[in-house]
Amino acid sequence: MKYPVLVLRNNEDNNYLFSIVDLPGCQVKATTMDEGFLLLNEAMISHLKILVEYGEQVPHAKTIEEHMLLSAEGSPIWAVLDFDIVPYMGKSHKINVTLPELLIKQIDDRVAKSSHYKTRSGFIAMACLTELAN
Repeated sequence: MKYPVLVLRNNEDNNYLFSIVDLPGCQVKATTMDEGFLLLNEAMISHLKILVEYGEQVPHAKTIEEHMLLSAEGSPIWAVLDFDIVPYMGKSHKINVTLPELLIKQIDDRVAKSSHYKTRSGFIAMACLTELAN
């Protein structure tokens, strides 16, 4: 899932505040952009582990445009953090799904050509998450 990241520059302290707005409380401070994204990725892992521990669902990401309409910040920097949320959605279960042969071939072709999807199941899971978010 691609989560919008709000980056605010603090000139007084010479650092940045990175926030995943869709995950309230998931934020870090860093002196460089590279450090900020590294720390934010680690913070997101911890945040999602806690959500799973308490049986909470992983929030869906809004678009940057949706957040910009809601933002009161003067001139924020927006970025996107692409994060695999599937490991934080609970235990996996094997199910039997019947799909048309041509659709399976299209899925397998997409998986083979994309680094986004490691397996057919991963592709189908992301397609389901996208549809459920709508």
